[in-house]
Amino acid sequence: MKKWAALLLSACWFGGCAAEALRIATGEFPPYATAGRADHGIALSIVRRAFELGGHQVQFTFLPWSRAQLETERGQWDASAHWGASDERKAKFLLSDNLLTEQWVFLHRRAMKFDWGTIEDLYPYVIGMTRDYTYTPELWAAARAGRLISSSVPNDLAGLKMLQAGRIDVLPLERNVACDLLVQHFDDAAAGQLAAHPRPMTDLFSTHVIFPKDKARSEQLRADFNRGLKKLRETPEYNKLRTNVRCPSSWAVVRSAAPDATHVAHQESAHESPRL
Repeated sequence: MKKWAALLLSACWFGGCAAEALRIATGEFPPYATAGRADHGIALSIVRRAFELGGHQVQFTFLPWSRAQLETERGQWDASAHWGASDERKAKFLLSDNLLTEQWVFLHRRAMKFDWGTIEDLYPYVIGMTRDYTYTPELWAAARAGRLISSSVPNDLAGLKMLQAGRIDVLPLERNVACDLLVQHFDDAAAGQLAAHPRPMTDLFSTHVIFPKDKARSEQLRADFNRGLKKLRETPEYNKLRTNVRCPSSWAVVRSAAPDATHVAHQESAHESPRL
């Protein structure tokens, strides 16, 4: 036993011992976070590389979003990714710098003439809306006041199918999520019937790694992550990671909003209910 202990100590002395990987809770939100991709998705790729540049290896565990958040708050995980910056979340967690800004846009049938600049421009159309999504306060206020014609959409894929079939006129959706779903579930001809308006719904959909406030090393882990993220942004690798998604061939490339390392959005990301 003493011999093996001496060998282990010698190996560690010469850099042979790796630090234990950080345990990060996450959930399914392809193409940003998913167990279905080898790289675990766009956002988690950025999280992994930023932590590596900050001196840490990571291990992702996929859970229902609500469970991931609750268990992280209780300190059962080192961190969780990726989340919007709600006031409630900012009160319960330490939030990292913005790892990427999501691109929420209005989708429509290509054959239908559609343009918008203000919420009032949406009033003539039937808007597909998922009950538990945040979107923007202005959009929900108009829908609840009856000024906006809205139709309930059960999920993103169903919304795309409803849009194609003409059951709704406009669908608010994250652009990369739309790309991922269209490539997987629609042929080129069907995907080409849909288009994304170039004007974003908002530029406030920042996303973050969250750390439990009551865990002793959370402050240091956040600092390490932010330092690694800053290094990553200064390399071509960052843009390569955040654009690693396939879109239908008929969709023009749209330049996404440049993430701001110091910006923390006042509005949370419009993901499925547990992530709000």
